[in-house]
Amino acid sequence: MNKTADSKYEKQAAAAFTKQSTVFDEIYSRNTIIRYKRTRVRDHVQQFINRNSSILELNAGTGEDAIYFAQQGHYIHATDISEGMLAKLSEKVRVNHLENNITHELCSFTTLAQLKQKGPYDLIFSNFAGLNCTKQLHKVLQTFSPLLKENGIITLVILPKFCLWETLLFFKGKFKTAFRRFFSSNGKKAHIEGMHFRCWYYSPSFIKKHTKQEFEVIATEGLCTIVPPSYIENFAEKHQKLFAFLKKLEEKWKCKWPWRSIGDYYIISLKKRKANQDTVAIDF
Repeated sequence: MNKTADSKYEKQAAAAFTKQSTVFDEIYSRNTIIRYKRTRVRDHVQQFINRNSSILELNAGTGEDAIYFAQQGHYIHATDISEGMLAKLSEKVRVNHLENNITHELCSFTTLAQLKQKGPYDLIFSNFAGLNCTKQLHKVLQTFSPLLKENGIITLVILPKFCLWETLLFFKGKFKTAFRRFFSSNGKKAHIEGMHFRCWYYSPSFIKKHTKQEFEVIATEGLCTIVPPSYIENFAEKHQKLFAFLKKLEEKWKCKWPWRSIGDYYIISLKKRKANQDTVAIDF
């Protein structure tokens, strides 16, 4: 895909998320499984950061995670390509009096070389598949190291190429949804608020392959592998006991093969190697 096409898709995504920014929190704050996902991601991140850490957040959206981490005492530079999302974030920062902990910048993760605040940071964080909105993820990954301190951490939440729950939809006759991730080399159309853009799917092995020279993987866990995806509406409310049981199973198996890589998402964290540390290339 050429730069012109990539820029076009990025502008489409920015427009779609700006349009959704006015209703984003209202829609998703009521979703029990989305709240579960946020808690899982935040618990994962907090294993690897110390007090008063500096965080570069990519595709920060309306700032739900930025506000959370700022309230824990961390310092966040929140970035996004959607002016509407950043406007909502800015409003939340003001209301919560977190101006000393959160800054923000309109910047794409594909142009981090142009970032005004280059850190270095303790953590680069991207939640809920923002990085799936580019076909150039391998190039994006290569820009992370200069922005991180020694032993800095990357935590990414990515849509994989295989999702167990989606594949099972084959038995309900939803063939298009069941196999949409398998045949996505040219990207798949996604839509928000009637506006279309493209997304791509990436396996954990892709992340490992394109970061192995400078980073080591320290954790991978599946997210909504056993718990159903949030788009299965009202599952948690209609099946409260079953939802609680599935959460326990997922907590038990989230880091085990194959469960760590066949969910609706996976969470992967990597640690920057020391400058003088010998790297050993391992193919997964």
